[in-house]
Amino acid sequence: MKMKADEEKLMDEYYSKQMSLFKDTSGMLNVGDMVNSPPHYNQAGVECIDAIRAATDEGYQYYLQGNIIKYLWRYRYKNGTEDLKKAQWYLEKLIEEKNHE
Repeated sequence: MKMKADEEKLMDEYYSKQMSLFKDTSGMLNVGDMVNSPPHYNQAGVECIDAIRAATDEGYQYYLQGNIIKYLWRYRYKNGTEDLKKAQWYLEKLIEEKNHE
């Protein structure tokens, strides 16, 4: 039982820290679009997906495919429809890549 309570406390702390990332200067929650443009995926004006594409070169399509699988795999157990939308987002990126070959 103690382990479960400790795990719950850690999850609460983690959740609290994550939510603080989405608060604006007034302290109000501002999560924006968590599928198409999560604020935590943009640092100094650089989107994480663009940095990954540049770093992985030919492996980028495999990265996209892996994320599609990940979000489809977990949607029932974690974020439901949001994860399905994320899988769709990565699938659309993969289709764009294939169309530009």
